[in-house]
Amino acid sequence: MLQIKRFVCNVIQENCYVVNDETQEAVIIDCGAQFEAERQAIKNHIESNHLRPVHLLATHGHVDHNIGNKFVFDTWGLKVELHKDDEPLISTLSEQAEQFMRQELAKDEQPPVGRYLEENDTITFGTHTLQVIETPGHSQGSVFFWCKDEKVAFSGDTLFRNSVGRADLPGGSMFLLIQSLRMVCQLNDDTRILPGHGEETTVGRELASNPYLDR
Repeated sequence: MLQIKRFVCNVIQENCYVVNDETQEAVIIDCGAQFEAERQAIKNHIESNHLRPVHLLATHGHVDHNIGNKFVFDTWGLKVELHKDDEPLISTLSEQAEQFMRQELAKDEQPPVGRYLEENDTITFGTHTLQVIETPGHSQGSVFFWCKDEKVAFSGDTLFRNSVGRADLPGGSMFLLIQSLRMVCQLNDDTRILPGHGEETTVGRELASNPYLDR
């Protein structure tokens, strides 16, 4: 069974997740840890539970989900893995940080991308597998990370509780976002949705209450 720990990070209140199973291997999803206290909390959780991080994943390339990438690289040697269509975003973290978070990032100190992902790629850790589901709309390379066996999906900024991600930033498209939502709504109603901001929900709950979703 997966153990999932959420950390609410940075000035934009982004959700970073540390996910592990009984083998103690773990993945870090959307490390938006901006401040030292946030980074120390993540490190303490991993060390106190004797976890071994083996992947750093990003649901998309916006800075509030990636400002902690260098911390993860420096601490555990992991390079971020994200969809290939968000390469233009991940390469502009420094500019995004200045624009949206009023923080300077040294561009030449940002670690390189470890792997560019595509539809149906898989990420393995311990005895579990996450499947990549392309969900463009919030950004060109937005994805879900879906664990079929555990009926849980990490939705980034595509789907929130009672809402959806904005589509008015560079690379966004409301048309593509709606198409993506229709596709992910084919997941089972009891699939847990762990979003990039706010509280978790389920596919069934969002179908019943979210005006952007239908089958």
